[in-house]
Amino acid sequence: MAAQLPAPRLVVTTHTSDGKSIFESDTHIDPFFPFGPQASSFSRFHSRLTVPVSNTTSPPPLPNTLPRCPPNGIFFGTSDFQPGGAAPMHRTQSLDYAAVIEGEIVLRLDSGEEKTVRKGEFIAQKGVNHEWINRGKEVCRIMFVMVGAEKVVLGDGTALEETVFKK
Repeated sequence: MAAQLPAPRLVVTTHTSDGKSIFESDTHIDPFFPFGPQASSFSRFHSRLTVPVSNTTSPPPLPNTLPRCPPNGIFFGTSDFQPGGAAPMHRTQSLDYAAVIEGEIVLRLDSGEEKTVRKGEFIAQKGVNHEWINRGKEVCRIMFVMVGAEKVVLGDGTALEETVFKK
């Protein structure tokens, strides 16, 4: 079995009917392993279908599926990558903010360019075709906040579509 980081803990706050701040929940989020325990895992925390959001309602239930941002919404979660693990080339229809919170990851673009992003470093990714590769010796955990975005339209009018794990 591959080494795992502890399941992420999510603390959620809300209000009482008279407006006092309270804790709504305090849970650990079980990771989802769509490609098996040796590959990347995902922990889905919150997603909203539209922005702006209501702070008085709860988010919809989150199924164990690959994380995708609703077209006009937001998504918040993490991905863990085992040493030697990767996520193949893909494009999301979102603006993705990411923070490496454990380990390091290589971000490779379809141009062939790549950068290593380490613990405590950040990414703002604007709908590009990319892949993730963990060349390090420890598990890498990346936190994502994805915001629904317009399609990227090239100068010739071609709209770049979302791709899901294309090789």
